[in-house]
Amino acid sequence: MHDPIRIVSKLSLGVLCAVLAFMGDSTFVQEATAQESLAQKRPDAWYPRTEKVGPDEMFVVALGTGMPTPITRAQKSSAWYVELGNGDIFLFDIGSGSVENLFALRPEFHRVDKVFASHLHTDHVGDAAALWVGGWLSGRYTPLHIYGPSGAKPELGTATFVEGLRKTYAWDVTGRAGILPDAGGQLVAHEFDFKQDNGVVYEKNGARITSFPAVHVLDGPVSYRLEWNGLSFVFGGDSAPNKWFIERAKDADFVIHECFYTPKGLEEALGFPPRQATFVSSYIHTPPSGFGKIMSEVKPRLAIAYHTIRQPELDQQILDEIRTTYDGPLAIANDLMAWTITKDTIVQREVVSAERVQAPPTTPGYKDAKRSGEASYSDFTNNGKWKGYTPPPLPER
Repeated sequence: MHDPIRIVSKLSLGVLCAVLAFMGDSTFVQEATAQESLAQKRPDAWYPRTEKVGPDEMFVVALGTGMPTPITRAQKSSAWYVELGNGDIFLFDIGSGSVENLFALRPEFHRVDKVFASHLHTDHVGDAAALWVGGWLSGRYTPLHIYGPSGAKPELGTATFVEGLRKTYAWDVTGRAGILPDAGGQLVAHEFDFKQDNGVVYEKNGARITSFPAVHVLDGPVSYRLEWNGLSFVFGGDSAPNKWFIERAKDADFVIHECFYTPKGLEEALGFPPRQATFVSSYIHTPPSGFGKIMSEVKPRLAIAYHTIRQPELDQQILDEIRTTYDGPLAIANDLMAWTITKDTIVQREVVSAERVQAPPTTPGYKDAKRSGEASYSDFTNNGKWKGYTPPPLPER
């Protein structure tokens, strides 16, 4: 078993450097140089709530790297956690099952209040409601903000998606009135034009996020670039190779792009017929050789491949295809893989968390936040209460 810590530094950009992270905690590394900054060496794993993000650091965790099916204990759908040294936290996508891995980090939930959706497939936004209500219960006392693109028609855009969540969970949210902070139950949509190229969708506290179009199934999908403190993070949801990503991701520090199955791999993994396998893998997604071509153009400090079901028998097939078109720094992401990024180094580790976790302690701001109204029953339901049980008296407000 190899040391799970690997540092990709600016010193090694001019040499051949490849980092491939396989399943579990095994890491296979090929490097043309042994230069590593021992001063930046950290514990071999990242343990929740044991260290803080440094003032000049960016911390990234893969919360979900997989597909809509299957969602397993080992792999959830697309979601990425980014924490900056200024205290800001951003989520890029929040796909089905990913909130389980978010809770494994035990973050301060009052700071987890911003989601940037690449598009509205369930494997990219399917846990939005779980984050909305679960985060509210766990310490968030301000609204949850969901940023995302418009669609070809209003009903296909982010604003309609968010309004649908409000209607779907009206009973849930109404029933928590007076118990949880009022503002924490609010869900706010920030919809922007999917056609904008390099348009600013968020700018605050020195962090700037821009969006640019992607090519996937219908009009609407986008990718994002986050810039802060001289560091750059690029996130692509689902997309066929496109000109916007090539242009806007160039020379970024940390670049995430989907790396789908090969057509043959899709036939083997999900039993698709050859035509459909080729169409899905290479026309609406990006196969490994396409991923490699993109990264050869972009030239990031570290390229991150994701969005496939990790199977040992397919890993080598994917790697071999990538390496036909790209020989730069690379990691194929697993869930709960983490990176600390500075201007000099990128340190890769694994998150180690308990199987059963509790949300972290709430803050005074959460305890003191305004709570108004109170859920009530009709006479019909009140008359159904059992007279053999008397609850304790309620304390004064």
